[in-house]
Amino acid sequence: MRVLRSSLLEGARSARGSAVVVDVFRAFSCTPLLLSLGVRHSNLVATPEEALALKAGDLKLILIGEVGGVPIEGFDLGNSPSQILRRGREFFAGKAVVQRTSAGVQGALAALEAADEVLLGSFMVARATAAYLQARRPEMVSLVAMGVQLKEKAPEDEWCVAYLSHLLDGTAYDHNQALREIIFQETTQKFLRRDQAHFPAEDPILCLQRDIYDFVLKVTREGERVVVRREKP
Repeated sequence: MRVLRSSLLEGARSARGSAVVVDVFRAFSCTPLLLSLGVRHSNLVATPEEALALKAGDLKLILIGEVGGVPIEGFDLGNSPSQILRRGREFFAGKAVVQRTSAGVQGALAALEAADEVLLGSFMVARATAAYLQARRPEMVSLVAMGVQLKEKAPEDEWCVAYLSHLLDGTAYDHNQALREIIFQETTQKFLRRDQAHFPAEDPILCLQRDIYDFVLKVTREGERVVVRREKP
């Protein structure tokens, strides 16, 4: 099993074999949380307009997402795990959601055009994702860190890729160093300043938890939709 590491949209477009598209802050930390709260599946879309069109045909859909980090008008929630957690199981159980984000979702859609299969990655599902890949032993695994708005590398995504690589092939990983480089950088500090409501300070606390879910996030095409479902390793 050959493990390749890459970043940003170019990395997603060049993914081969089994691709793991990583977005720690915050899309693919939201997804496992949603599924743990009883959501049946998530639909991934590229634009707000696609999401709103889907809801026009099914008013029970829950729209979640952002553009440039800012919640989208007409959506039910922003791209925030703490907002999701506050709503609780009663709000989500048995429903389907639609996710639109500026980095993770775009990367997953791009990787789906190139790779044999696509999984969504974050610290929350890292060990389960590694176990899934180790059980299947694909010839190639592409770990892709999506970064900030697809434009610059983000330490939380790069370190999550490093952790996945460590779990897969024993590459060195230092979690203290990871936390130091993540917590004191702007990608985390913008939450901790508490000066923008759409960046809740609670979000990094949730996103940096490791290995709390025992399922993987698998992306597939179902007709015209791109759907994420939970799957056991």
